[in-house]
Amino acid sequence: MINGPIILAIVFIALYAAFLVWYGGRAKPLSGEEVDTLLAEMQKRAGKKVQTEEEAPILREFRELTKGDDGREYYMVNLQKFRRKALYPAGSPYGDNPLAANHRYNRAIIPLLLKHGGLPVFDSRVEGRFIHPDAAEDWDHAAMVRYRSRRDMLKMAVEIAGKGVDVHKWASLEKTQVFPVKPLFNLALVRTTVALLLFMIAILAHFLLSVLGLY
Repeated sequence: MINGPIILAIVFIALYAAFLVWYGGRAKPLSGEEVDTLLAEMQKRAGKKVQTEEEAPILREFRELTKGDDGREYYMVNLQKFRRKALYPAGSPYGDNPLAANHRYNRAIIPLLLKHGGLPVFDSRVEGRFIHPDAAEDWDHAAMVRYRSRRDMLKMAVEIAGKGVDVHKWASLEKTQVFPVKPLFNLALVRTTVALLLFMIAILAHFLLSVLGLY
């Protein structure tokens, strides 16, 4: 008969395996056909006719993102400058606080991000200048988001299309710059951190169950 500690170990190993499946990070590269299908669906859900790339700049941005895709995880750097007052369309029920508008966008986007194996790595507020050439842009916030793959980002964009979520983003931002990066050196070892956290919880659970005499 399997004893309690072995059952507990099996449960936590299964939890970690489930996490690894969700977190992913290794998939097949996107094909050109798949990109075309996802972008067409994005346009359809947005309630627009499928247009040429010249007529839809956002499609060019997504298509550019998929070039050289290797199917692996990557990070997106977001540089943001907020408006002094949020700029919603006329008749909008929302106020003019740009940070509140950005919060609405994040609140809508994070569940979808997590659904597709993405994870906000950090969000930061600019605290001054250091090396800042005269022609350099000014930013208020810098953030980084981990994506499981470019496929997942496109699928997330398809889900968002037509829901009116992006109205909060553009209401809050005066300007933004977003670009993908691949870390050459990274101390944010999420897989290791989760493994250690689950191990510590398992040890604590074992201790409590032993004290309570449950096995």
